[in-house]
Order: sequence, then C-alpha cells, then structure tokens
Amino acid sequence: MAIDRNTRKRARRIAVALVVLVPVLYLAPRFALFFLVCGALDIRRHFKITPELAEKYFLGNGIPTWLLSPINLLADLLSARNLGAYRLEDLPAAHRAEIEACVKAFVDNGEVIKARVAEVLGDRKRGMLTFKWFARPQDITMRIPAFERDYRYIKTIAVSVFNVREKTSWHFGPLRLTFRVLYNLDPIDSDGVFINVDDKTHYWKDQPLFVFDDTLFHQSVNDADQTRYCLFMDIVRPNHLQPAFDAAIAAAAMIASSFKTVFYKNWSFIR
Repeated sequence: MAIDRNTRKRARRIAVALVVLVPVLYLAPRFALFFLVCGALDIRRHFKITPELAEKYFLGNGIPTWLLSPINLLADLLSARNLGAYRLEDLPAAHRAEIEACVKAFVDNGEVIKARVAEVLGDRKRGMLTFKWFARPQDITMRIPAFERDYRYIKTIAVSVFNVREKTSWHFGPLRLTFRVLYNLDPIDSDGVFINVDDKTHYWKDQPLFVFDDTLFHQSVNDADQTRYCLFMDIVRPNHLQPAFDAAIAAAAMIASSFKTVFYKNWSFIR
C-alpha cells in the first residue's frame, strides 16, 4: 500500500525529533525540560488546540516559535493586552495614527502598486513587495514617501499579493514583539477570501483592516478569481517597557533580512 505524502512528512518529523530530542534530554535534561514547559505554556494561549496545531508547533513549521517561546512569554507579561485579534480602537492613539497614515498611502497608490505587481508576478502564486523590513529600507524601485518615513512603531511595510485560488498552509509567526497589521485593498463580496487565526475567521468583505498576533496558528486563503492585495505591516506591541521592546526588535532586525527568504520561501519578492 502506498504511503501518502502527509504520512511520510509526519514520519520524517517524528524521526528528526527523536534524533535531536533524545540526546538533548539525556545530556541536558533541565535545558530540555525548560523548553518543553515554555512550549506547553505558549501553546496554551490558543483557544482551540488540535493535533495538527501541536504537531506543527513542536515538529513542523512552529519550531522557531517554540524555540523563541521564552522570549515570547516574557513579551506577553510586558504587553498591555493579550487579545489575539485586535480592533483599531484597541490600540493606542500613536499606533493608530501610524497605521492610518500607511493605509491612506496604500489606498492612494493602489493602482500604481497593482500595475507594478502585474509586471513582475505573472502566474506565480504569491508575491511580496517590501518597502521596509524590521525598520530597514529595502532595495526597491517603487517609491512611496509615506512608506519611507521613520515611524516610531511600524517596523515592516510591504504589500502581500495572492494570485487567484491561492492559500498558505497553517503556520506560526516566530516572534511576539510585534503585531501583524493587514489591510485588504479591494475586498470582494465572497466568503472564500479570509484569514483564519486560532480557529476564528476574519472575512475581508466585512472589514478590510485586521490586526492580530501572528505567532498564533493561522492561514490566509484567497479562494476567488481575483488577485488579493493586502498592505502588510508589523507594528510594535503596546507594552509596559518600551526600551526593552526597542532593544529586542533592534537585535531581531540584525538577522531579520537574512531569514526573510527562509520564512517566506514560497513567496516571490518583487523589487
């Protein structure tokens, strides 16, 4: 009997985990126990814990999130609110002002952005037009002055593009120092264009703006015959110790560009 692809992937994940974890448990049990406890606490933030979620967190694409769980749990303790998904009014006025400025620039330049993406993307499934990545300007031909400003809280500014009938797998963002902010440029009246976060569904037709903690298990879907364009931003989480968040984000920025193509390996980056 042929073994299906998912079964092979699961077997490979378990084999790799055994090869790595067994020696660590033997040689450094306290170290291993610390990370197992942090991972268990971290995963309990989800409203619905499924076997798929647990498997991907500990054995799949969530491993970077697990390894960063001590930092992420500390970020939770230092954060103002831990809601998972947020409305614009849940954020401080200074955060809202920066988001609104970028959204306005995105809408005002929407047709130019779409034309540039159409030139390059072709029939590739997903594209990313990056203007700023963890506060570092990117090498890009398109210039939008509002995206070049030195924002206090917004650290990443990009445009995420899904071609028709495209979706991501269920996955986790790695680091909980920021929130993900998405704004859909042309929301269509369809239940097939949405984002799922921790088993809750946000339909773009109901609200083009969505703010969420991207370290939660999530999936984006464009099951429509129209390309989906979203402004894609990372904004510093409102917190009680801003200097600590600033220092941690500055440290993350030093390696963020190197790992951009690792975490977004299925995306075509547009210059």
